[in-house]
Amino acid sequence: MAASSPAILAIGLITAAAVAVLPATPAQAAPKPSESQLRGQLKQLNNKVDKLIEKYNLKRVELAEAQEAAKAAAARLAAAEQALATAEQRVAEIARLRYQNGDPSLPGIMLPTDVAGAALLEQLTAEQQAVVASVAKARDDKERASQEAAALADRIKADTATVAEQRDEAEDVIEDIKKKLEDLVPYATGRNSDGSWAPQLPTGSDNITSRTRLMKAQVEKNFALPYTVGCFRSGSSGEHPLGRACDFMMSAGGAMPSAANLALGDRIADWALANKDKLGVKYVIWKQRINQGSGWRAMSDRGSITENHFDHVHISMN
Repeated sequence: MAASSPAILAIGLITAAAVAVLPATPAQAAPKPSESQLRGQLKQLNNKVDKLIEKYNLKRVELAEAQEAAKAAAARLAAAEQALATAEQRVAEIARLRYQNGDPSLPGIMLPTDVAGAALLEQLTAEQQAVVASVAKARDDKERASQEAAALADRIKADTATVAEQRDEAEDVIEDIKKKLEDLVPYATGRNSDGSWAPQLPTGSDNITSRTRLMKAQVEKNFALPYTVGCFRSGSSGEHPLGRACDFMMSAGGAMPSAANLALGDRIADWALANKDKLGVKYVIWKQRINQGSGWRAMSDRGSITENHFDHVHISMN
């Protein structure tokens, strides 16, 4: 094989250098996680947030118990202070009586001359000894209650900080979950460069448009629906006969949904509005209100739970 000429070697070196300094192409960037990978991450995050919420709730219970214990300690402290004040007042009264009976000193230093005085002195001495003992006990009780109250105050302060920290951590994880859920919602087809949506014809045996079908599938994937979903309906007004609307039932037979299903309907309505630009949602009707993307507006009373959209979330598509 013939040796390479200096010119060919030079061209090769220049080409290699140029390739070395070229920026990385998009194909070399880290690939976006697949849906299965994102759902695996979501499962881990949901498990983590469940544990955080459990710890948070237990700490809240402990905090409430500590606060109740602090109230009880404060009550014991107030009772001890009252008992101490009463005992000290009785000591003062006994001292006054001893002084009036000619014996201001401690028991046994001076003795009265008559029998009645001696009996009174003996009674006062015994009572004084009992009261002095009660004063000492009241002081001990007060000190103990004061220490308990201070210790509980420190514990409550520490527990309050822990609860706040655990709440913040759980909220961060929940926000992460929300972002990953948003990443799972695909973009519908037919969006124009100016933000409008191109019309679509209904297709398939379900007689709905592809955007409606995508929205329905995403709702079914992200929520455990308690009842049926109705989309195409002939002989009615609005988007149903056009294949551009679905009703997600929250109860059956025109009954008012349970509190849990009303809350579920709220979440579905909020989710649809949050993803309206991805999916092509036109408006949402729920609980006698309509939201076209700029906030909820009340609707007139149509006379029944179903007509007023209390038993189903209605989602219309562009």
